[in-house]
Amino acid sequence: MFYLLLYGILDNEKLSQRTLEDTFNDSMFKTLFNLDPSESIRRSSISERLSKIDSDYFREIYQCIYQQFDNAYPNKDKLKCNLTHVDSSMVSEASTKLLEGLDNKSGKKAFKYSVAFDGLLLCHFNVFTEKKYSSEDIALPEAIMNHVKQESNHQNIYVIDRGLQSTRTMKSFNDDSVTFIVRAKENRKHIELESLLVQNQDIDLGKLTLVNDSKVHLYTGRPINNKKWNIHFREELVETPFRLIVAKTKTKEEKAFWFITIILICQLKKLRKPIEEDRILKYSFDL
Repeated sequence: MFYLLLYGILDNEKLSQRTLEDTFNDSMFKTLFNLDPSESIRRSSISERLSKIDSDYFREIYQCIYQQFDNAYPNKDKLKCNLTHVDSSMVSEASTKLLEGLDNKSGKKAFKYSVAFDGLLLCHFNVFTEKKYSSEDIALPEAIMNHVKQESNHQNIYVIDRGLQSTRTMKSFNDDSVTFIVRAKENRKHIELESLLVQNQDIDLGKLTLVNDSKVHLYTGRPINNKKWNIHFREELVETPFRLIVAKTKTKEEKAFWFITIILICQLKKLRKPIEEDRILKYSFDL
């Protein structure tokens, strides 16, 4: 069944039970996998077998193939592969077809995929069905920490889009030595501690041009119950140093991008030499 699915994905533009039936009955497939030329299969049999396969079977197969692929390339570019992109996507389906999921009261249920990509293959994924995970500030940190636990002594740098904005989460990443680069909302309130720009610094970041680079403290909102037990948020300064980078595109200079990271300078974060830090930042921004 695994060989049929794999070959079917490679051989067909769209995968269905009909295309899988045609693939199995093709002489080339039977020759490649040493099957009896007279053997055949019907769509109903494919459907029945798929319905009875434990989903963990596919997870374990993928992890096995990923490990074999990873071991086959010991000299791969470590810079690219240490940059792990993490993002999520929501998928909806009619509520009658899903036993569980995020119910949006529109006759459909949804579930969220949070995926980590290391530049070669998907290296980790989570499926969330509880309502709280509709927030990326909850789903993405859990996905990242699950991947961190999976890879001991890792040197990954997690590249995150604007879905994650919680300063408290960024602080917890820093406390757990999880290195990240997140695209922040523009004009985010902060206090600048010092500028990290130096004279004659290279400001070319690939598709972007460096405008500002500084060490900062960020604000967060602390939830507080008022007298009526309604929750509101009080502004609070988080005294953990972050690096704030502001850059503009070379095509539209009025468009600015803000990035927050804990990759600071060599004395503050002894992960890599400063020159290597600059290469990592340039590469991640270019992506």
